[in-house]
Amino acid sequence: MSNALPQRKFVRRRKYCKFCAEKIEKIDYKNVELLKSFISERGRIIPRRISGVCSKHQRQLARAVKRARHLALLPFVKID
Repeated sequence: MSNALPQRKFVRRRKYCKFCAEKIEKIDYKNVELLKSFISERGRIIPRRISGVCSKHQRQLARAVKRARHLALLPFVKID
């Protein structure tokens, strides 16, 4: 008794680094709109495996988010 439906193979799209594609050398902490896209709704930095950013830019991104938080450009946590 086998299934009548053929098995589909899931093909995952290759993630790419947004900063490498746009040739952004340095991530600026003052660019809040860019940083907001790499922060979850709870205020946490999205990890590399989910965002698809390369390791070099992930380190720059984390540093920029932390600087922006320190200067009150971004919130540390989301308060409900």
